Amino acid sequence: MPDNTSQHPPPHPTSWENGWTPDSSRAPGTRRLWLAGALALTTIAVCATAIVITDKQSDDTPRTKAATDPSSIGAEGPGLLSFASPSKTGTPTPGAHTPAAKKSPSASATAAEQGSTPSAKAPAPSKSASSQGGSSSSGSGGSSGSGGSSSSSSAWKSVRSVNYPDRYWQVSGDYVKLNPAGSTAARRASTFKVVKGLAKSSCYSFTTADGSYLRHRNFILRAERNDGSSLFKQDATFCPRTSSYSGAVMLESVNYPGRYLRHQNFQLKLDQYQNSSLYRADSAFRLVAGLS
Repeated sequence: MPDNTSQHPPPHPTSWENGWTPDSSRAPGTRRLWLAGALALTTIAVCATAIVITDKQSDDTPRTKAATDPSSIGAEGPGLLSFASPSKTGTPTPGAHTPAAKKSPSASATAAEQGSTPSAKAPAPSKSASSQGGSSSSGSGGSSGSGGSSSSSSAWKSVRSVNYPDRYWQVSGDYVKLNPAGSTAARRASTFKVVKGLAKSSCYSFTTADGSYLRHRNFILRAERNDGSSLFKQDATFCPRTSSYSGAVMLESVNYPGRYLRHQNFQLKLDQYQNSSLYRADSAFRLVAGLS
């Protein structure tokens, strides 16, 4: 007789270690796969972060080095320089009126070089300009520039403009201007005694009838009494230089090399040499016989 005993499925196996029943609804090892995937994603994220940080540090390193490397900063300091920046060896400005005794020879040489453009340097001293003044002609013929020769060291002269031949140096108040000399008083004010330079005997100094000297102050030519100072002697001394105009000279300041006397708006002043026809004409003068 057949066995009608009902067959019951065996109970779910249980872990004899901890008593939990395994979940048979999913494939074995799924939990491990999830854990491995999460670990892989975490690892990738950490590596990517490390790479980004490393690249950023490598980019910042040359910038930091360039910002702190002294060799990347110019000799004049960082940033752009204004064309008016002070120079240790440049030509002085009117506010910095300093006697030449405090300047070094190299500073004077640099100032003379800076007074001209590369295409034409300022006129150099000429032996012919300093030896022609022994004989002068009067009237419209004028005279050639004279140097420190004894024959011209005490001659009364008038200084005539090349491009305004009807105008002469003339003391007007405290200043020296370029004016016509029509009256007797104007002719007297336009006549000077040319003597050996107070600061350099091979150059010129100009005195007036009342004993004043022509000197520059703040680069403007004026007539003042000699105070005996070294600065006054240098301010009142001018050296003749060859002019591009026949029989004319340019007068260079002894303590500001590269600056020459020229008229501008009929005012006599010291001005830096310029490579222009107007400057050369304004700074060219003829020493003629005294008008008074």
